[in-house]
Amino acid sequence: MRLTGRRGGCVVSVLIAAHNEGHTIGPCLDRLLGDGRDTHLDVVVAANGCSDDTADQARRRGVTVVDLPSPGKAAALNAAEARATGFPRVYLDADISLSSADLRLLIAPLDRVGAHGTVVLAAVPRRAIDAHGATRPVRMYFDINARHPAYRDGLFGRGAIAISEKGRRRFTEFPLLVADDLFLDSQFSAAEKVEVAQVESVVETPRTVPDLLRRLARVRRGNSELRSAESEGDVRPRSSLSWLSAEVRRQPGLAPSAMVYVGLTLAAQVQARLARPGWGTTRTAPDSVVPT
Repeated sequence: MRLTGRRGGCVVSVLIAAHNEGHTIGPCLDRLLGDGRDTHLDVVVAANGCSDDTADQARRRGVTVVDLPSPGKAAALNAAEARATGFPRVYLDADISLSSADLRLLIAPLDRVGAHGTVVLAAVPRRAIDAHGATRPVRMYFDINARHPAYRDGLFGRGAIAISEKGRRRFTEFPLLVADDLFLDSQFSAAEKVEVAQVESVVETPRTVPDLLRRLARVRRGNSELRSAESEGDVRPRSSLSWLSAEVRRQPGLAPSAMVYVGLTLAAQVQARLARPGWGTTRTAPDSVVPT
């Protein structure tokens, strides 16, 4: 499957909201455009509230750039949508590295009948955790986080989501809230979503506990705001910890990591109530680490 039409028309648009991602947007775009076969691939970078060279880095690579004065991922995605020309749409974080070959695999299941006899409208890559350089408590947290059952059919925490044209018609625009990927997840039933195991999205963890807590607090605050707001879909409810008890019963050796996980989760809940709203970069504060 190619990413361009027979007459050179765009078949897929890639939308990247980037806030101060000058150190990651270049490698992200180089990998995406690197094989040279998809020169008409429609890539829109919405640089928002940047004080670095994010926009310049993107312009040098010949993609469409929307330069917004204020930070805000949802507003940036909406602005990128206004410039996008193709379908499917792929929402990609600036620190996630995918090739055009990965995109072909990612969009391949869209509009096909899935295993449950339902047409697939959304696809995500397989999630891999990179905890290189992280402290031991952070690694212990993610040892448990990686087992969370919501990742089996959720669109969040991957940094890349592909939506078909039919799927995109499920909503008008992104609400001006933090949890954009949880919002997308809420638009589709489990049968309409699929994980593409052949494509791997490597998600880098924070290195320290304070950085992790800031990230978790932001996620919890964004998820709570989305659940409180009126939305066009059914937002996934907050998870209980029953799954964690079952995991520890099956593997008692996980108990120390489970204790760290619970402790950091509770600390993030407190911090979420006190944290000041903000955008942050996708590297230091992605929109979804774990469903809450």
